Amino acid sequence: MSEKIITVDEFRAHTSKDSFYVLIHGKVYDATKFLDEHPGGDEVILAEKGKDATEAFEDVGHSDEARELLLPMLIGSLEPNSVLGRPSPSSGGSKSGGSGSMVEQGSSLFTWAPVVLLAAWFGYRYYTTGAPY
Repeated sequence: MSEKIITVDEFRAHTSKDSFYVLIHGKVYDATKFLDEHPGGDEVILAEKGKDATEAFEDVGHSDEARELLLPMLIGSLEPNSVLGRPSPSSGGSKSGGSGSMVEQGSSLFTWAPVVLLAAWFGYRYYTTGAPY
């Protein structure tokens, strides 16, 4: 039995929580039922809507067990020589509050860095001088 070929348009038509396809290593998976079960939350998967999620999937370092969970979700392969590029605004809808961009996610660093530095300074002062502040 040959593997089903999924077109880019068909792949991009499934970018909502009701019907969500994800592309990893050229294979298209129907992750709709898995969104609520994903240990990292559905936001991390939904952030990859309409694009190749291979890099995001590999960056996390998923276990062999996690990779095996993909097998029953396999639908087929993305059409050969297709280029995804950026999803069009009509395929992605409006930006959801939970997904956030990399800039928004990185901004939490600017929130916590001063707090951590201040706590480290107080800890250093306490242990070196015995003074409470």
